[in-house]
Amino acid sequence: MVYAERIRDKLTEAFAPKALDVLDESHRHAGHAGAQAGGETHFTVTMVSDSFAGQSRLQRQRAVYKVLDAELKERVHALALNLATPEEAGN
Repeated sequence: MVYAERIRDKLTEAFAPKALDVLDESHRHAGHAGAQAGGETHFTVTMVSDSFAGQSRLQRQRAVYKVLDAELKERVHALALNLATPEEAGN
């Protein structure tokens, strides 16, 4: 899982998350747009980070997209994001 590891590493470096889950759901999208042999095209990211404090949902998403720009241009077709502060996540 090259892309899952890259995503995890980049998000950890950029956001110092309290919790991070990177789930490859490519198998659920076989035959759909953007699906490629070998998977690693569709991911769900759930992340809890203090760095999201004071940011809107859109600002958080844009920050993640900026960090993962290369992956989105290279292979990742879809990225579902669940982003929260520790307070919002109940941590």
